Amino acid sequence: MKPSVGGGWIEAQNSRGQTGLVPEDYIQVRGQCSIDDDEWDDESDDGKSTGGYTWSQSEEGGGTMQLWLYPQTQLDCVVADPKKGTKMYGLKSYIEYQITPNSTNRPVNHRYKHFDWLYERLMEKFGCAFPIPCLPDKQVTGRFEDEFIKMRMERLQGWMSRLCRHPVVANSEVFQLFLTYTDEKDWKIGKRKAEKDETVGVMVFTTMDPEIRELDPTEVEQKCETFSRFTRSMDDRVKDLLSVGHLHWKRCTGPLQKEYQRIGKAFQNLSSVFNTSGYQGEATLTEALTATGKTYEEIAEICAGQPKKDLHFLMETNSEYKGLLGCFPDIIGVHKAAIEKVKEADRLVAMNKIGPQDKHTMAKNLSTMSYALQAEMNHFHSNRIYDYNRVMQLYLQEQVQFYETVSSLYL
Repeated sequence: MKPSVGGGWIEAQNSRGQTGLVPEDYIQVRGQCSIDDDEWDDESDDGKSTGGYTWSQSEEGGGTMQLWLYPQTQLDCVVADPKKGTKMYGLKSYIEYQITPNSTNRPVNHRYKHFDWLYERLMEKFGCAFPIPCLPDKQVTGRFEDEFIKMRMERLQGWMSRLCRHPVVANSEVFQLFLTYTDEKDWKIGKRKAEKDETVGVMVFTTMDPEIRELDPTEVEQKCETFSRFTRSMDDRVKDLLSVGHLHWKRCTGPLQKEYQRIGKAFQNLSSVFNTSGYQGEATLTEALTATGKTYEEIAEICAGQPKKDLHFLMETNSEYKGLLGCFPDIIGVHKAAIEKVKEADRLVAMNKIGPQDKHTMAKNLSTMSYALQAEMNHFHSNRIYDYNRVMQLYLQEQVQFYETVSSLYL
């Protein structure tokens, strides 16, 4: 990052090596997930945003691509070492997880309810602008079973890792509190401050001022609709894959496993009958039948265990994206509401209900929202490509290993 270049801007470089100008100071105002003319207060300048916003030239078509400002060092954390704790003299038990961020390498401890608190704060603050992934579901029974604790820890790791990869969320004060508080007192003070945060909802957009050309409402509407169609279609296909995956998992651990076991048993039963014939010279045949039967039984066990090796990770990734995609209708709805207000501006000016400057301000605010949405769209797509490349590579590698293992049983 270079010193200020003037006008409240600094020149910065993102993790891709792309450079651009980033606002040095941001506006802090209050708001909810609805569009109200009074909420866009251009006079407020009493705070700074922890988010970042920049743009760069796209290599495709020579157009501009809106990107969040990514840090030089990617934030990450490790969720590990679950331990059972008690309170109220042992009357109440809970599981506490250790979270270690790479920014400090100092572990902090959190219960599930703390993760839930963080989710609520992030939804309140950023839910109108960014998709906040859903937390793993709550559990009433079996909360202290080893298998459940392991599964929840794995899902909490995925949840935290995804939040760490979002440059605006990861750098927010509430998220940093969650990762870096020093003691119980620090945690409680930070919680109270976060719960009183007034920079929430749709007004988070006013903390971004890209100072680039204003967009035509029709152009904004087209971009919204294009992304909306994509997310709806992807949501349908993700749900299809989840449905097929669940059925395949059940088949591998149920009917398919039993089918291979029955085939194996049938071969061994036939071998047993052949052994009672008293005829000389068929030992090789009966041994082969017995070996075939045992091989099928081994295949049954391999099939039953295979989903945990490959399908599991594919399903987890799709479940994450199902949650992310479910957030976009509300996010896009906020943008569409802003578009309608800008479209209505000409009529309001004609009726002398607002002035030309008010109309200009509304158009500028809409452009800012659109640039933010485009930055989020690019963030979503880059993460989508990375995630599915990784999970499909793992899935296919495990599939190859599966068939190689099955083939080796016959050698």
